[in-house]
Amino acid sequence: MKAFLLIAFLFTTQILVAQKATKRQTITIKTPNTCSHCKVCETCGGKLEGDLVFVKGIQLVTYNEADQTTTVVYWAKKITPEEIRKEISLRGFDADYVKADPNGYKERDGCCKGEE
Repeated sequence: MKAFLLIAFLFTTQILVAQKATKRQTITIKTPNTCSHCKVCETCGGKLEGDLVFVKGIQLVTYNEADQTTTVVYWAKKITPEEIRKEISLRGFDADYVKADPNGYKERDGCCKGEE
């Protein structure tokens, strides 16, 4: 009987783990940036990636400077693509069709706003 319960418990655990894994999603968002050196800049290099990774539901963020896209791995139960776009916007970047928040844009360095 104990062996049966143990096997049932392990089987149930595997199903739950498999269900959680299927809820992880990936989205690529167009995030245009006039800065040609953001990945190496002392003050803003990796800032978008570093800030977004602390947003609940976001697991991994990668900015592709060549394509000017941000790829986000996230948990679909905790955050939606629209909320991710909003979070990017709040940091001063356009995110697909969502325009950059003016306050977030002000916080970016001059080089990232095309002022240098």
